[in-house]
Amino acid sequence: MEDESMKTAVFVEPGKVEAQELPKPTVKNPTDAVLKIVRACVCGSDLWWYRGINDRQKNTPVGHEAIAIVESVGSEVTNVNPGDFVIAPFTHGCGHCAACLAGFDGNCENARTDDEIVGYQGEYLRFKNANWALVKVPGQPSDYSDAQLNDLLTLADVMATGYHAAATAEVKDGDTVVVMGDGAVGLCGVIAAKLRGAKRIIAMSRHADRQALAKEFGATDVVAERGDDAVKRVMELTDGAGADAVLECVGTAQSIDTAVKVGRAGAVVGRVGVPQKAEMNTNNLFWKNIGLRGGIASVTTYDRNVLLDAVLTGKIHPGKVFTKRFDLDHVAEAYAAMDKREAIKSLLIISD
Repeated sequence: MEDESMKTAVFVEPGKVEAQELPKPTVKNPTDAVLKIVRACVCGSDLWWYRGINDRQKNTPVGHEAIAIVESVGSEVTNVNPGDFVIAPFTHGCGHCAACLAGFDGNCENARTDDEIVGYQGEYLRFKNANWALVKVPGQPSDYSDAQLNDLLTLADVMATGYHAAATAEVKDGDTVVVMGDGAVGLCGVIAAKLRGAKRIIAMSRHADRQALAKEFGATDVVAERGDDAVKRVMELTDGAGADAVLECVGTAQSIDTAVKVGRAGAVVGRVGVPQKAEMNTNNLFWKNIGLRGGIASVTTYDRNVLLDAVLTGKIHPGKVFTKRFDLDHVAEAYAAMDKREAIKSLLIISD
């Protein structure tokens, strides 16, 4: 059994991802599970190393979002069993450290049970801290439609990350919210703002396909301008008041700068865009009493508390962010489609 192999996506060098045969994973630690992947996808954050902006170890498996069937479990895993259908969050929370107990499993103190890099864009995955972190889905993949499977897949990262932006920005009933970023995370941020009761949602987007999806998800206004022009437009839309909450889903210096400027006094910016620049002028926050929150999403926590139910009851349809689908043999095309903005988010169909 030890010499079994599997097909998985591997980062070769910037601009090059390909499917390779690697050894099939086995349970290494008592807290592990081995998962048979059903669907995976490419994330906007994957593009940072794909484009060579961020460093990543070459010849390593990639991906961090999947839905799967549990194949085998370690001796300490009792909450899920072989045959269970699960969402595999990228966060691997343990459920019992201070961060997890506070509801921040994205900052789990025990997420790294070893240093092996695991990639979700493959046929199998060794999942760490499986007992608490995996989110069980009722039934089997065959019980769900194609669209529902896509909705469930977003709960591994992108929908939970959009929700994290809204939750940390403290979006509540009746709020006016600005969403910075029209990628899959920003679009899921629109869904999250609506789910939390926002009355007005201003989506910052300059791409027609993304503007249309933002409106379908609940955006009431679309602003195509950037920088100071965007600030001016938001102020016009809000009669000079600014937004109650701002969801920053990009991570660039300009996006952060605009996010702070479009908030009213006392607004909170929920930041989930991976920061691309170390420096930030926090004095701008001081003069407007603006709060800055956010970080790595609490995926398992949000899925269990809010998002899985919202998907299962058909209240939200975040799977619509997948606009192109591929198999593992065409994973290079899946990355290229997102890199060239031909796809909002690329879906990878791995198995039935």
